[in-house]
Amino acid sequence: MDRPHDKTTPADPARPAAMLPGRSAPSAAEVVAFLRQNPNFLVDHSELLQVLTPPSQQRGERVVDMQHFMLQHQRAEIARLKGQHRALVATSRANLATQARVHTAVLTLLAASSFEQLIQIVTTDLAVLLDADVVTIAVESTGPQRPRLSHQGVQILDPGTVDAVLGADRDVVLQSDAEGDPALFGDGAGLVRSAALLRLSVSAAAPAGLLCIGMRRPGKFHGGQGTELLGFLARALGITIAAWLDLPA
Repeated sequence: MDRPHDKTTPADPARPAAMLPGRSAPSAAEVVAFLRQNPNFLVDHSELLQVLTPPSQQRGERVVDMQHFMLQHQRAEIARLKGQHRALVATSRANLATQARVHTAVLTLLAASSFEQLIQIVTTDLAVLLDADVVTIAVESTGPQRPRLSHQGVQILDPGTVDAVLGADRDVVLQSDAEGDPALFGDGAGLVRSAALLRLSVSAAAPAGLLCIGMRRPGKFHGGQGTELLGFLARALGITIAAWLDLPA
């Protein structure tokens, strides 16, 4: 009785016959023949250069070229790793600097001796502490008429503006390259080219608000940036305002 023919996978033309399943390891002559027939094999599989051992002495023009190719590959890999390391160090230092600024800002808010001084700290001192150009508080109006405020750093918004700016399910929006909105930044809007807009949750009995931080340099804030520290700052400010105004949580 005839046996059915075995179904085999067609041989890979880029793979030497001696490397197929069931065959013994290829001989040196077969490897040399394969590489001659596939001169771009090491270009397509450059990861092999990490495990190959280059010759320790010159053995002809082609061997010297191989050494040069391998050295160039290793140098490029080292340069790439050094670049990643420098970027990681720079990011870590920037994060530590931002953390120190935010912590100092929060401590300064807590040290305010009055509600008026707290607002003064937010709208003047906070810009210096955060290395920003403009910092304002924007609060939604609760009535048909907007109240008049003597402090330039506090902006009055139409009801519903906070959710329109942030979205109902977000607490932070980072704008990388955008002109400052006069409704949020007042007279300082012309300086703003990058902004962080933070939901200011004071109390269920208080209107919605925003803490607005503006920078004159585009890209200072960006979408890939972490927002935990900024959120912490806004939350600390909200709690401090609620404490001064004796508002329920």
